Amino acid sequence: MRILLVNVNTTDSVTEVIAGQARSVAAPGTEIVPLTPFFGPESVEGNFESYLSAVAVMDRVISFDGPYDAVIQAGFGEHGREGLQELCDVPVVDITEAAAHLACLVGRRYSVVTSLDRTVPQIQDRLMLAGLDGRCASVRSSGLGVLDIERDRAAATAAIAAQAGAAVREDGAEVVCLGCAGMAGLDEAVRAATDVPVIDGVTAAVPLAESLVRLGLTTSKIRTYARPRPKAVTGWPIRPGAVPTTPTSTAPETTATTATAESTTAASAVTAATAPSAPPPRRGAALDLP
Repeated sequence: MRILLVNVNTTDSVTEVIAGQARSVAAPGTEIVPLTPFFGPESVEGNFESYLSAVAVMDRVISFDGPYDAVIQAGFGEHGREGLQELCDVPVVDITEAAAHLACLVGRRYSVVTSLDRTVPQIQDRLMLAGLDGRCASVRSSGLGVLDIERDRAAATAAIAAQAGAAVREDGAEVVCLGCAGMAGLDEAVRAATDVPVIDGVTAAVPLAESLVRLGLTTSKIRTYARPRPKAVTGWPIRPGAVPTTPTSTAPETTATTATAESTTAASAVTAATAPSAPPPRRGAALDLP
Protein backbone atom coordinates (compact mmCIF):
# COMPACT_ATOMS: atom_id res chain seq x y z
CA MET A 1 0.00 0.00 0.00
CA ARG A 2 1.33 3.43 -0.93
CA ILE A 3 0.05 6.62 0.73
CA LEU A 4 0.90 10.10 -0.55
CA LEU A 5 1.47 12.44 2.40
CA VAL A 6 1.25 16.00 1.09
CA ASN A 7 2.61 18.90 3.11
CA VAL A 8 0.61 22.08 2.49
CA ASN A 9 3.66 24.35 2.71
CA THR A 10 6.94 24.41 0.81
CA THR A 11 9.30 23.96 3.78
CA ASP A 12 11.12 20.67 3.26
CA SER A 13 12.08 20.30 6.92
CA VAL A 14 8.39 20.29 7.88
CA THR A 15 7.75 17.62 5.24
CA GLU A 16 10.51 15.52 6.81
CA VAL A 17 9.02 15.87 10.31
CA ILE A 18 5.53 14.82 9.28
CA ALA A 19 6.90 11.96 7.17
CA GLY A 20 8.83 10.59 10.13
CA GLN A 21 5.74 10.74 12.31
CA ALA A 22 3.58 9.07 9.67
CA ARG A 23 6.07 6.24 9.20
CA SER A 24 6.19 5.64 12.95
CA VAL A 25 2.55 4.48 12.95
CA ALA A 26 2.24 3.00 9.46
CA ALA A 27 1.53 -0.72 9.26
CA PRO A 28 4.15 -3.09 7.84
CA GLY A 29 3.93 -2.97 4.08
CA THR A 30 2.64 0.61 3.96
CA GLU A 31 4.88 3.01 2.07
CA ILE A 32 4.62 6.68 3.05
CA VAL A 33 5.57 8.99 0.17
CA PRO A 34 6.09 12.56 1.44
CA LEU A 35 5.45 15.34 -1.08
CA THR A 36 6.27 19.04 -0.92
CA PRO A 37 4.37 21.38 -3.28
CA PHE A 38 6.32 22.88 -6.19
CA PHE A 39 5.09 26.37 -5.28
CA GLY A 40 3.31 28.17 -2.46
CA PRO A 41 4.02 29.74 0.94
CA GLU A 42 6.76 28.55 3.27
CA SER A 43 4.10 28.32 5.98
CA VAL A 44 0.31 28.48 5.81
CA GLU A 45 -1.19 30.89 8.34
CA GLY A 46 -4.29 32.48 6.88
CA ASN A 47 -6.94 32.22 4.20
CA PHE A 48 -4.92 33.63 1.29
CA GLU A 49 -2.08 31.19 1.92
CA SER A 50 -4.52 28.35 2.52
CA TYR A 51 -6.33 28.82 -0.79
CA LEU A 52 -3.01 29.14 -2.60
CA SER A 53 -1.68 25.98 -0.98
CA ALA A 54 -4.86 24.11 -1.90
CA VAL A 55 -4.07 24.64 -5.58
CA ALA A 56 -0.42 23.74 -4.98
CA VAL A 57 -1.37 20.49 -3.23
CA MET A 58 -3.70 19.43 -6.04
CA ASP A 59 -1.01 20.28 -8.58
CA ARG A 60 1.55 18.23 -6.65
CA VAL A 61 -0.71 15.19 -6.38
CA ILE A 62 -1.66 15.03 -10.06
CA SER A 63 2.01 15.51 -10.98
CA PHE A 64 3.08 12.46 -8.98
CA ASP A 65 4.38 9.83 -11.36
CA GLY A 66 3.30 6.44 -10.11
CA PRO A 67 0.45 4.49 -8.53
CA TYR A 68 -0.88 5.21 -5.05
CA ASP A 69 -3.70 3.99 -2.82
CA ALA A 70 -4.60 7.01 -0.67
CA VAL A 71 -3.78 10.67 -0.12
CA ILE A 72 -3.33 12.49 3.19
CA GLN A 73 -3.55 16.29 3.19
CA ALA A 74 -1.24 17.36 6.00
CA GLY A 75 -2.52 20.80 6.91
CA PHE A 76 -4.74 21.51 9.89
CA GLY A 77 -7.80 23.58 9.04
CA GLU A 78 -6.68 24.17 5.48
CA HIS A 79 -8.75 24.32 2.30
CA GLY A 80 -8.48 21.84 -0.55
CA ARG A 81 -9.65 18.46 0.70
CA GLU A 82 -12.84 18.67 -1.37
CA GLY A 83 -10.90 19.39 -4.55
CA LEU A 84 -8.63 16.41 -3.96
CA GLN A 85 -11.66 14.20 -3.44
CA GLU A 86 -13.00 15.24 -6.84
CA LEU A 87 -9.66 14.66 -8.52
CA CYS A 88 -8.80 11.31 -6.96
CA ASP A 89 -10.42 7.90 -7.17
CA VAL A 90 -8.57 6.82 -4.01
CA PRO A 91 -9.41 7.77 -0.39
CA VAL A 92 -8.44 11.29 0.69
CA VAL A 93 -7.96 11.97 4.40
CA ASP A 94 -7.52 15.45 5.88
CA ILE A 95 -5.60 15.59 9.17
CA THR A 96 -8.10 18.06 10.68
CA GLU A 97 -11.01 15.69 10.33
CA ALA A 98 -8.91 12.64 11.20
CA ALA A 99 -7.88 14.16 14.54
CA ALA A 100 -11.39 15.37 15.40
CA HIS A 101 -13.04 12.06 14.49
CA LEU A 102 -10.64 10.11 16.71
CA ALA A 103 -11.06 12.65 19.51
CA CYS A 104 -14.80 12.02 19.49
CA LEU A 105 -14.12 8.31 20.05
CA VAL A 106 -12.10 8.82 23.24
CA GLY A 107 -13.81 11.74 24.98
CA ARG A 108 -17.02 13.74 25.16
CA ARG A 109 -15.51 17.07 24.12
CA TYR A 110 -12.20 18.01 22.56
CA SER A 111 -10.16 21.16 22.10
CA VAL A 112 -7.68 22.14 19.42
CA VAL A 113 -4.41 23.94 20.16
CA THR A 114 -3.07 25.58 17.03
CA SER A 115 -0.40 28.07 15.97
CA LEU A 116 -1.34 31.74 15.52
CA ASP A 117 -4.60 33.31 16.68
CA ARG A 118 -5.50 34.32 13.12
CA THR A 119 -5.88 30.64 12.21
CA VAL A 120 -8.47 29.97 14.94
CA PRO A 121 -11.55 31.13 12.95
CA GLN A 122 -10.39 29.18 9.92
CA ILE A 123 -10.13 25.95 11.94
CA GLN A 124 -13.53 26.61 13.51
CA ASP A 125 -15.03 27.02 10.05
CA ARG A 126 -13.47 23.81 8.73
CA LEU A 127 -14.72 21.84 11.75
CA MET A 128 -18.19 23.29 11.24
CA LEU A 129 -18.16 22.41 7.54
CA ALA A 130 -17.19 18.84 8.44
CA GLY A 131 -19.95 18.60 11.06
CA LEU A 132 -17.42 18.17 13.86
CA ASP A 133 -17.88 21.46 15.69
CA GLY A 134 -20.64 20.30 18.03
CA ARG A 135 -18.23 18.49 20.32
CA CYS A 136 -15.40 20.99 20.03
CA ALA A 137 -14.97 22.76 23.38
CA SER A 138 -12.54 25.37 22.06
CA VAL A 139 -9.83 26.24 19.57
CA ARG A 140 -6.87 27.87 21.29
CA SER A 141 -3.77 29.57 19.93
CA SER A 142 -0.24 28.86 21.15
CA GLY A 143 0.88 32.20 19.72
CA LEU A 144 3.59 30.51 17.67
CA GLY A 145 4.06 30.62 13.92
CA VAL A 146 4.44 27.35 12.06
CA LEU A 147 8.16 27.86 11.49
CA ASP A 148 8.64 28.93 15.13
CA ILE A 149 7.38 25.49 16.12
CA GLU A 150 9.92 23.94 13.78
CA ARG A 151 12.82 26.06 15.04
CA ASP A 152 12.41 25.53 18.80
CA ARG A 153 10.59 22.32 19.63
CA ALA A 154 11.13 22.65 23.39
CA ALA A 155 9.63 26.13 23.59
CA ALA A 156 6.81 25.07 21.31
CA THR A 157 5.99 22.07 23.51
CA ALA A 158 5.81 24.30 26.58
CA ALA A 159 3.51 26.83 24.89
CA ILE A 160 1.24 24.15 23.45
CA ALA A 161 1.06 22.25 26.75
CA ALA A 162 0.10 25.45 28.57
CA GLN A 163 -2.84 26.07 26.25
CA ALA A 164 -3.81 22.40 26.32
CA GLY A 165 -3.91 22.48 30.12
CA ALA A 166 -6.07 25.60 30.06
CA ALA A 167 -8.45 23.91 27.61
CA VAL A 168 -8.88 21.01 30.05
CA ARG A 169 -9.29 23.20 33.15
CA GLU A 170 -11.32 26.06 31.72
CA ASP A 171 -13.09 24.79 28.59
CA GLY A 172 -14.12 21.31 29.64
CA ALA A 173 -11.98 19.50 27.08
CA GLU A 174 -11.33 15.82 27.70
CA VAL A 175 -9.15 15.35 24.61
CA VAL A 176 -6.69 17.71 22.91
CA CYS A 177 -5.92 17.81 19.18
CA LEU A 178 -2.67 19.34 17.95
CA GLY A 179 -3.85 21.88 15.40
CA CYS A 180 -0.84 22.11 13.11
CA ALA A 181 0.96 19.49 11.03
CA GLY A 182 4.25 20.96 12.23
CA MET A 183 3.34 19.85 15.77
CA ALA A 184 3.74 16.22 14.70
CA GLY A 185 5.71 14.32 17.31
CA LEU A 186 4.82 16.58 20.23
CA ASP A 187 1.77 14.59 21.33
CA GLU A 188 3.49 12.45 23.97
CA ALA A 189 5.05 15.43 25.75
CA VAL A 190 1.75 17.34 25.77
CA ARG A 191 -0.08 14.22 26.97
CA ALA A 192 2.35 13.88 29.87
CA ALA A 193 1.78 17.51 30.84
CA THR A 194 -2.04 17.38 30.69
CA ASP A 195 -2.92 13.76 31.56
CA VAL A 196 -5.53 13.59 28.77
CA PRO A 197 -5.43 11.93 25.34
CA VAL A 198 -3.56 14.11 22.84
CA ILE A 199 -4.07 13.46 19.13
CA ASP A 200 -1.73 14.43 16.34
CA GLY A 201 -3.56 14.70 13.04
CA VAL A 202 -0.80 13.10 10.98
CA THR A 203 -0.64 9.95 13.09
CA ALA A 204 -4.45 9.86 13.20
CA ALA A 205 -4.74 10.10 9.42
CA VAL A 206 -2.39 7.24 8.54
CA PRO A 207 -4.34 4.34 10.11
CA LEU A 208 -7.62 5.85 8.90
CA ALA A 209 -6.30 5.94 5.34
CA GLU A 210 -4.99 2.38 5.68
CA SER A 211 -8.35 1.19 6.98
CA LEU A 212 -10.25 2.79 4.10
CA VAL A 213 -7.97 1.11 1.59
CA ARG A 214 -8.23 -2.29 3.26
CA LEU A 215 -12.01 -2.01 3.44
CA GLY A 216 -12.20 -1.11 -0.23
CA LEU A 217 -13.83 2.23 0.55
CA THR A 218 -13.23 5.49 -1.25
CA THR A 219 -14.98 8.78 -1.92
CA SER A 220 -18.50 8.59 -3.35
CA LYS A 221 -18.68 10.03 -6.85
CA ILE A 222 -22.46 10.27 -7.06
CA ARG A 223 -22.89 14.01 -6.41
CA THR A 224 -20.76 16.23 -4.18
CA TYR A 225 -17.36 14.83 -5.13
CA ALA A 226 -18.15 13.77 -8.67
CA ARG A 227 -15.24 14.10 -11.07
CA PRO A 228 -14.86 17.53 -12.67
CA ARG A 229 -16.60 17.81 -16.02
CA PRO A 230 -14.23 17.41 -18.97
CA LYS A 231 -13.29 20.85 -20.23
CA ALA A 232 -10.31 22.99 -21.10
CA VAL A 233 -8.65 24.46 -18.03
CA THR A 234 -6.20 27.17 -19.02
CA GLY A 235 -2.76 26.80 -17.48
CA TRP A 236 -3.56 23.55 -15.66
CA PRO A 237 -1.55 21.76 -14.42
CA ILE A 238 0.43 24.72 -13.10
CA ARG A 239 3.80 23.16 -13.86
CA PRO A 240 4.43 23.48 -17.63
CA GLY A 241 4.70 20.07 -19.25
CA ALA A 242 3.18 18.17 -16.33
CA VAL A 243 0.76 15.43 -17.33
CA PRO A 244 -1.99 14.41 -14.88
CA THR A 245 -1.48 10.84 -13.72
CA THR A 246 -4.01 8.12 -13.02
CA PRO A 247 -3.75 6.68 -9.48
CA THR A 248 -3.90 2.91 -9.29
CA SER A 249 -3.64 0.56 -6.37
CA THR A 250 -0.22 -0.75 -5.36
CA ALA A 251 -1.55 -3.32 -2.90
CA PRO A 252 -3.12 -6.38 -4.56
CA GLU A 253 -3.79 -7.93 -1.17
CA THR A 254 -6.29 -5.19 -0.34
CA THR A 255 -9.87 -4.97 -1.56
CA ALA A 256 -9.46 -1.41 -2.77
CA THR A 257 -10.89 -0.75 -6.23
CA THR A 258 -8.12 0.16 -8.63
CA ALA A 259 -8.40 2.72 -11.36
CA THR A 260 -9.13 1.21 -14.77
CA ALA A 261 -9.57 2.41 -18.31
CA GLU A 262 -13.31 2.61 -17.65
CA SER A 263 -12.76 4.49 -14.38
CA THR A 264 -10.98 7.61 -15.50
CA THR A 265 -9.76 9.87 -12.74
CA ALA A 266 -10.74 13.49 -12.63
CA ALA A 267 -7.12 14.43 -13.06
CA SER A 268 -7.16 12.99 -16.55
CA ALA A 269 -10.79 13.90 -17.21
CA VAL A 270 -9.97 17.58 -17.07
CA THR A 271 -8.32 18.47 -20.35
CA ALA A 272 -5.39 20.78 -19.78
CA ALA A 273 -5.06 23.71 -22.14
CA THR A 274 -1.71 24.60 -23.66
CA ALA A 275 0.77 25.39 -20.90
CA PRO A 276 1.57 29.09 -20.52
CA SER A 277 4.82 30.32 -21.99
CA ALA A 278 5.90 31.86 -18.69
CA PRO A 279 8.69 29.97 -16.86
CA PRO A 280 7.68 27.67 -13.99
CA PRO A 281 7.52 29.19 -10.49
CA ARG A 282 10.86 29.31 -8.68
CA ARG A 283 11.01 27.52 -5.35
CA GLY A 284 11.58 30.09 -2.60
CA ALA A 285 10.76 33.14 -4.73
CA ALA A 286 9.51 36.07 -2.66
CA LEU A 287 5.93 37.25 -3.06
CA ASP A 288 5.41 41.02 -3.12
CA LEU A 289 1.97 41.86 -1.78
CA PRO A 290 0.41 45.32 -2.11
